[in-house]
Amino acid sequence: QVQLVESGGGLVQAGGSLRLSCAASGAIIRINTVRWYRQAPGKQRELVATITSSGVTNYVDSVKGRFTVSRDNAKKTVFLQMNSLKPEDTAVYYCNADVQMVFTRADYWGQGTQVTVSS
Repeated sequence: QVQLVESGGGLVQAGGSLRLSCAASGAIIRINTVRWYRQAPGKQRELVATITSSGVTNYVDSVKGRFTVSRDNAKKTVFLQMNSLKPEDTAVYYCNADVQMVFTRADYWGQGTQVTVSS
């Protein structure tokens, strides 16, 4: 069984920074594309950032230049560095990973981590 565990959320003032982590564990052969989503109260879940297995990244326009996604394949961990945070970044952040195991390939979600940005 594969588990994804996010950490690093918290309360920060506008203009501050946080670094989220998404650590994978289990019988993993390879972690393919990983995506960070967020969901604010009353809003739909939004794709924020993507990183492929080869390190190609993509971002939603609202976070470009402020957020950076990276990965440490040896540690099976993906990071989301969030700088210049704004109140509108407040949401629960989730990581989603396409995981290759010995006999199967499946999609997994973490439990989410709350990010709150005060003005």
